[in-house]
Amino acid sequence: MKYLIAFLMFTYSHVSAQTKDMMIRISEIEIDSNFIKEYNSILREESRASVQSEPGVIAIYPMYQKVNLTQVRILEIYANREAYEAHLKTAHFLKYKTSTLKMVKSLKLVEMENIDSQTMVDIFRKIKN
Repeated sequence: MKYLIAFLMFTYSHVSAQTKDMMIRISEIEIDSNFIKEYNSILREESRASVQSEPGVIAIYPMYQKVNLTQVRILEIYANREAYEAHLKTAHFLKYKTSTLKMVKSLKLVEMENIDSQTMVDIFRKIKN
């Protein structure tokens, strides 16, 4: 029992250390209705490249409202602020930003803070299986 408690405490402190510096945000984007398919294609390419090639990008998960396709939301999770700043300098992000400028009607970046970092770890573990 003593070893189990020690293990659980180590696991919790390790997860807390990993997640305390994380940068989490939700991007709220309105797209010009004339560009929805083109925008989604460019965003899909950028989000995949970011997650696959950048170790500090934990998640860039784009989605849109079912009732209003012009309303896009992106869940962004970075290991830390430095990872986010490095992301902004990548070729794939710069391509996304420059090629979608005329398509974006509005952009709001909402900084978030996690409530339960252990659940985030569980979510990613579940997806991996």
